[in-house]
Amino acid sequence: MIKQGEAQGKYPLLFSEGRLGNLQLKNRIGLAPMTRTSAESNGVPNETMTKYYTRYAEGGFALLITEGTYPDEKYSQGYLNQPGIANEAQIKGWKGVVERVHEAGAKIICQLMHAGALSQGNIYADETIGPSAVQPKGEQMAFYGGNGAFAVPKEMSQEDIKDIVRRFAQATRNAKEAGFDGVEIHGANGYILDQFLTDYTNQRRDEYGGRTENRVRLLVETAQACREAVGSDFLIGIRISQSKVNDYTHKWAGGEKDAEVIFTALRNAGLNFIHVTEHHADQPAFTEGGPTLASLAKKLSGLPVVVNGNLNTPEQGEAMLESGEVDVVTLGKSALANQDWVKRVAEGKPLEEFAPQRFFVPDAKVKAFEL
Repeated sequence: MIKQGEAQGKYPLLFSEGRLGNLQLKNRIGLAPMTRTSAESNGVPNETMTKYYTRYAEGGFALLITEGTYPDEKYSQGYLNQPGIANEAQIKGWKGVVERVHEAGAKIICQLMHAGALSQGNIYADETIGPSAVQPKGEQMAFYGGNGAFAVPKEMSQEDIKDIVRRFAQATRNAKEAGFDGVEIHGANGYILDQFLTDYTNQRRDEYGGRTENRVRLLVETAQACREAVGSDFLIGIRISQSKVNDYTHKWAGGEKDAEVIFTALRNAGLNFIHVTEHHADQPAFTEGGPTLASLAKKLSGLPVVVNGNLNTPEQGEAMLESGEVDVVTLGKSALANQDWVKRVAEGKPLEEFAPQRFFVPDAKVKAFEL
């Protein structure tokens, strides 16, 4: 039993009720989306996944954001054994997960992820696509079964772009059918929407390339289409980052000016929240002494902000909430180490340190990494 009174005394904001759109949360602590590659080979969620998410719900987390889930049976899958939400079998599999999470007292939203040029395992396609035929930096992640350099993607046509928007919208409908409390559009970490947003991966000369105002266009159109697909009552957010799984140190070239363009554009896209993730979310986004990316998202969009990025202790989370810059804190590595993080903090118990060797085991079926 969580001793809410004691926890509220020490961390009153973390343990206060929160709200995202129409979704009421019992506290402001969420589980960050983390790739696990533990679905069936056909992308259907299974009992292993159900147990994983249910443990966090039982551990006191108010909100769970799923691992990146592919929205179509074409180019979106990024990793083998990644879950999808593109067909009836996958929807049915997610229904079982959602029901168990709800029974355990938490809310759960589905993160919709199209890998684009960073795909390194796709049962539906042998080639990759991207905004431009630019080879991604770095190498595929061996941890997820990849090997060597990323392939040069096929440059997307206008019809390819329209198709992605349609697929995200349909996946949002599918998530609603599966019983999810909402969706999070993955616009971060180097995947397809972020590839459009990033200057060096987007060399297009049409309305989707060039200026930041053009490069953010697909994110806005995708959010608008998802909203139109399910109406006003279903929770829809978007995840935004500067860093990428293959380029951890990337910063927006225009600094705060880029942030202004991006977050202002997203303000009227039909979203209920923005999920900002940085390597250290409580540090300045661009220059020493400057604002955090979460602060800029809040100020410029006016939307509720969810924040993620090495906020492992309750003190860090409470401080971010006290700043008024964020509304919900999500945990990644600290949650992996403490699936009952919320209960532990509430009961004054020590937190376990994150030990990578417990999760990063070569050839293991079940993995988890903060993406």
